[in-house]
Amino acid sequence: MLFASVAASATKLATFDATTGWVATHTDDVSASLHTAPGKNGQAVCLAFDFNGVSGAASIRKTLPIDFPEGFALSFDVRGSMPANTLQLKLIDASGDNVWWYQQAGFVPPAAWKTMEATSRQVEFAWGPVKDRTLRKTREVEFVVYKEAQPAMGPDKGELCFDNLTMVPRKPEAVPVPPPTPNAVFEQRAKAIRRGLYPRGFSGEQSYWTIVGVDGGSRDSALISEDGAVEIVRGGFSIEPFLIDGGKLVTWADVTETQSLRDRYLPMPSVTWKKGDVSLTTTAFAQGAPGASQLVLSYRIANDSDAAKDITLMLAARPFQVNPPTQFLNAPGGIATIRDVAWDGKALTVNGARKVVPLQAPSSVIGSANMPKMLTERIDNGESLSTLSLPAPPVGAGSPATSPRDHAGSGVGSLHDESGFAQAALLYPVHVPAHGHIDLGLVVPVKQDDLVEAPNDASAWLATHADAVAAQWRDKLDRVDVRVPAAAQPIVDTMKSGIAQILISRDGPALQPGTRSYSRTWVRDGAMMLEGLLRTGHDDVAREFITWYAPHQFSNGKVPCCVDARGSDPVPENDSHGELVFSVAELWRYSHDRKTVEALYPHVQKAVAYMETLRASERQPSRLQGDDRALYGLMPASISHEGYSAKPMHSYWDDFWALKGYEDAADLASVLGRADDAKSFGASRDAFRTDLHASINAAVKAKGIDFIPGSAELGDFDATSTTIALSPGGEGSRLPKALVDATFEKYWQAFVARRDGKMAWEDYTPYELRVIATFVRLGWRDRTNDLIAFFFADRRPAAWNQWAEVVGHDARKPRFVGDMPHAWIASDYVRSALDLFAYDRDADQAVVIAAGVQPAWLEGDGIAVRDLRTPYGRFGYTLKAKGGKAVLTITQPIKPPGGLVLSLPKGETKVPNGKSTLAVDL
Repeated sequence: MLFASVAASATKLATFDATTGWVATHTDDVSASLHTAPGKNGQAVCLAFDFNGVSGAASIRKTLPIDFPEGFALSFDVRGSMPANTLQLKLIDASGDNVWWYQQAGFVPPAAWKTMEATSRQVEFAWGPVKDRTLRKTREVEFVVYKEAQPAMGPDKGELCFDNLTMVPRKPEAVPVPPPTPNAVFEQRAKAIRRGLYPRGFSGEQSYWTIVGVDGGSRDSALISEDGAVEIVRGGFSIEPFLIDGGKLVTWADVTETQSLRDRYLPMPSVTWKKGDVSLTTTAFAQGAPGASQLVLSYRIANDSDAAKDITLMLAARPFQVNPPTQFLNAPGGIATIRDVAWDGKALTVNGARKVVPLQAPSSVIGSANMPKMLTERIDNGESLSTLSLPAPPVGAGSPATSPRDHAGSGVGSLHDESGFAQAALLYPVHVPAHGHIDLGLVVPVKQDDLVEAPNDASAWLATHADAVAAQWRDKLDRVDVRVPAAAQPIVDTMKSGIAQILISRDGPALQPGTRSYSRTWVRDGAMMLEGLLRTGHDDVAREFITWYAPHQFSNGKVPCCVDARGSDPVPENDSHGELVFSVAELWRYSHDRKTVEALYPHVQKAVAYMETLRASERQPSRLQGDDRALYGLMPASISHEGYSAKPMHSYWDDFWALKGYEDAADLASVLGRADDAKSFGASRDAFRTDLHASINAAVKAKGIDFIPGSAELGDFDATSTTIALSPGGEGSRLPKALVDATFEKYWQAFVARRDGKMAWEDYTPYELRVIATFVRLGWRDRTNDLIAFFFADRRPAAWNQWAEVVGHDARKPRFVGDMPHAWIASDYVRSALDLFAYDRDADQAVVIAAGVQPAWLEGDGIAVRDLRTPYGRFGYTLKAKGGKAVLTITQPIKPPGGLVLSLPKGETKVPNGKSTLAVDL
């Protein structure tokens, strides 16, 4: 925002006439320096920076106390040269913990001076533990350049010059109120019109959806809503179905809906509308390779009555994402601008970029800038939409029509709406025989030049292509075969669907927790997904991930918490280093791929060396006798635990991962014949374990608690975080049993109160699914079953076998839910589900069988497991009840160092070496 003059009451906060007091700062592997240059008035201070191929920030910072009036406008002058990056003005209080900021994304500085203004409505609270977030007084000012993704081979450096930081007091009512957002505009429109004419998310209701895509094709993935609308690509428009039956418009709000997956678990979702004798089933799947895939949409109109029916299917391209308006993180949901739609007789092209190819020619194509108004006026008044005409472009003109009026027609035509709310629809009047159906289909290719020929028989084409895609997914998801009674089948189906969700959410080799809000790669999430992938036969995907991620390590050995298109993220999250080492070691344990592990070993060495510097920084002798005794020797404070994002804490989550990293590094060194490293890493592991256990004891004593806390300084309760100590940390047997038991007993009691309605709750994150694996290890079989029942009731929709990152108590109350599905949460479930049937116990290196299996599952044919991947090879067994005994038959033997142990409600039984069948009393 520009402004022409500064009021007489303006206060000049900084003149920038010299670099005195200003300090250049930068994140890992970024370069930054200061110099002066001619300013708008006098001199200016310039920041020269080079991102050197990594993500992060460069800034200038100064101690500059400021008292803020209730209303104000801050201004500063800027010029420079750099590619589009985010410009931030940060205001930091005396504690250094609380930060307010003004941000402008995509900022490209002009060569001449430009005045920027940030009003009190635009300066927002960024982070910090303070409860009163009113901006009153700050101590430091910081101007930051935060890297955005740059084009390949584009510039990665630049220079920004600053001058004349000024503040003008303004009466609060004089500070301009930002105009309503497009999302807010459509939410108001939805309130004023019949429910069903706008997507559910605009109608004040929480909506749910799932992912559609190919393995590795995250950036091209689609979403299908529970109501049958399909968002064709991240941030893109959606294709929404409507029916016209008996002269009445039928929407998602007028029908009974059910959702399903093909074969109960394949990532080929369907939504079925049912109204009277008529049903519409929308099915979506993707075929092809990442970057060149095709989204296929199938629509089956069925008539269950004894008489034929004439029905019209309308497939509308609408300027709405399936990702609803409540979604704000990284990929804001809601509106998806459509300015241009064009129909050439074969395909509908949207914004000149994406084409929708019908497998059968529509009878007509209609367009409008206000589709709901058009539908209600035309259909409710009994008018035929097909009588309207869609104008062709003017003779000799290549530009689209400029009128936003309503149009229709089956020939060639186009529509332009400068506001970005253009909509178009394909109309299909069909005659559906009694007890018959009609199949219609669309194909949306990723590549604009991808040719899609209309088949002679669209129904057969759709069936053939769906069968081929289903076969490909079965090959990926059936590599571990688990057969259970019908009552337990959803457990297995959801596990297989979870693997599919991980595969579709990945961007090539990059494992990602989501495709919208979380389309970035965290090593934390990736490490836990990697374990699930290895245990289900996806060594190749695991290998691709860790060999891609490891080279993003910083030059000092720091493992980035996250990598995205900008490069390695420098935010310190001190679980990262252990997670990288664990991933390499896990790849070795399951694949014994020595060549790959040898190539990755230097990254392990650098990560351990960096952890050494971190733990040394916390080993001040004075802490041993001070109030912060519990902090001695830990990993430093970080925000890897989401609960500590307001202020970094010494999180035991970090420490359990660090300990696992030391342990795995020592094991890898031994495997690779690096005796010196093995000795050194082992000594560090032992010293760190001693410090960690002493810290936990000190924190428990200082806080007067009887459980393992989430962080050393807070003494807070977070059993979901503590699970990592048991799996994959493997530290459960070394921790005080009383503390471990009390920690999860406390979780259990709170869980029961929540489940039984005795404790009020608003929402939770299904990361809690990893508690299932902990309960299996604790031998709490009955409680494990109760956890599964509770969490399964919160799959939304249940038939799509998924969880959002946030689950609300009121299913229809709008809220931010993260990605659906959330692939890291899927991995938590996958690993827990596999543990029900067999897990590798760290304490004695035994494989424990059936510790989470319920006795009722053993009736009849019982259960059968085949090709379960373990560190000791593929494992298989059957287990069934027979004559009051449980009969175990080993069908694929393995030889873990600690042997095989059968876990039943009455206790554990060691399986004798070489014995393939064992009968034990139930």
